Amino acid sequence: MDTSYPREGPPKADGAAHSAIVLGAPRPPPRDHLIWSVFSALYLNLCCLGFLALVYSVKARDQKVAGDLEAARRFGSRAKCYNILAAMWTLVPPLLLLALVVTGALHLSRLAKDSAAFFTTKFEDADYD
Repeated sequence: MDTSYPREGPPKADGAAHSAIVLGAPRPPPRDHLIWSVFSALYLNLCCLGFLALVYSVKARDQKVAGDLEAARRFGSRAKCYNILAAMWTLVPPLLLLALVVTGALHLSRLAKDSAAFFTTKFEDADYD
């Protein structure tokens, strides 16, 4: 077997042929969602979900720097899930409370209108007989 460099020219007659494997398009680098996690930890930290998102974002960034892209994808995915949960836990309850206040106000206004109509009814003397 010839190990000299540079290897140029056709393959040797001993039948050793080179084969190339095409793996497809390279995958984009994993996202760590660090900025979103910092925001969630500072502003949307209900039940410490923002802090958990920040922890997994830092782990994802560490794994990306270390070269373990699959672990970085897993940690980044968990950070994204915790960020979404933190946002939902923080935004949904005030929206539900607002919806309850609005529907309550509409119901009370309808009751007030009906009761005003009841108290403005005029009775005649014949009604008391």
